[in-house]
Amino acid sequence: MSDIPHSRLRSSGGTPIARVPASGTVHWVGAGLSTGSGLARLCDTADRVRLWHRTEGRAADALARLGLTGRAEPRAYTLPALTAELAPGDVVVSMLPAPEHAGILAACVRGQAHFACSSYVSDAVLQQVPAAAAAGLVVLTEAGLDPGIDHLFAHCLVGRARAAVGEDTAASYSLTSYCGGVPAVPNDFRYRFSWAPAGVLNALRAPARYLQDGAETVAERPWEATRRHVVDGETFEVYPNRDSVPFVEQYGLPAAWKPRTFVRGTLRLEGWLRAWDAVFAELRTGDDARIAALAAELAAAHPTTDADRDRVVLAVSLDVRGGDGRTWSGSYLLDLVGDAQESAMARCVSRPLALGVRRILDGSVPAGLNRAAETAARSEEWLRELALEGLEFTLRVDR
Repeated sequence: MSDIPHSRLRSSGGTPIARVPASGTVHWVGAGLSTGSGLARLCDTADRVRLWHRTEGRAADALARLGLTGRAEPRAYTLPALTAELAPGDVVVSMLPAPEHAGILAACVRGQAHFACSSYVSDAVLQQVPAAAAAGLVVLTEAGLDPGIDHLFAHCLVGRARAAVGEDTAASYSLTSYCGGVPAVPNDFRYRFSWAPAGVLNALRAPARYLQDGAETVAERPWEATRRHVVDGETFEVYPNRDSVPFVEQYGLPAAWKPRTFVRGTLRLEGWLRAWDAVFAELRTGDDARIAALAAELAAAHPTTDADRDRVVLAVSLDVRGGDGRTWSGSYLLDLVGDAQESAMARCVSRPLALGVRRILDGSVPAGLNRAAETAARSEEWLRELALEGLEFTLRVDR
């Protein structure tokens, strides 16, 4: 991944590119499991909010469920229908699956609208960033829970450690960032689907790259790298996912510090590895068609009901050992349980995303590619605001 430096957003003539002013209208596309009270926050801030869902009736039902009837306009989503209603400066928030983002971003560029999502930056989205930046448009990504709040925690820890240890001091460090949505009351399956089962299975099929004992390591089957991990006295199981290595640079870790461990991964309840043994057997041998069928079988076998309560646990830790004997350790922990009004996952994804959209509306996010807050100072600001809105987490620092 590579960002377009904000300071270099200039026209071919060398003059700075003016950011398209926000119109005050927000289009929130999708009302699935991750849409929660963040949408209500935007209804308090934006001049107009439109909720796009599969049908207008389902959009209206989602607004009623969130207590937002009359505060946002329900719409039946198709890309042409959304495109037809876009005006310059509108903000489009995509809560659809990641493969849908590129098409929506292309429509935003044509309509001179800003774009926001909570997903990782895909290659298809990245290819369109130059055109969006040249048009003065914001592309905000990785602004949910994971990715999102995990980035904020990591930036803040790295900033505090740099100040305490010194960025030019030779040191070694370990950074781990684990996040998971789990059932608040453990079940036999040791899991509760908080997003599409097909997405969960395909994520497990993707190799994970990370740093262990100072060297790059690749787990072709991430679950085979599962280990025990104690958080606040409770034992979980964790495994690496995706590619952790680019985040060493993204989090601003000093070049003088050498990594012992750097892992971003997934957290599960203790016993998950054993409970999922039959699933892993299918993942080892199944083709795409079989895995798609397995996803449908798991969705039917483990449905989520209105009575279920989910739990989100995000634990980010940084330990630095200076060559001069100085040490610094810090950790953030977010541990939330959902309630009758909203799931913990919906709260943790939608609120930081809504905060990012509010930053687009007030003009404080520059044109081009952005990921949550990308400095320690800005991350501290975001966390203060999220805390004031009731998103609880704890910070521990040991020197």
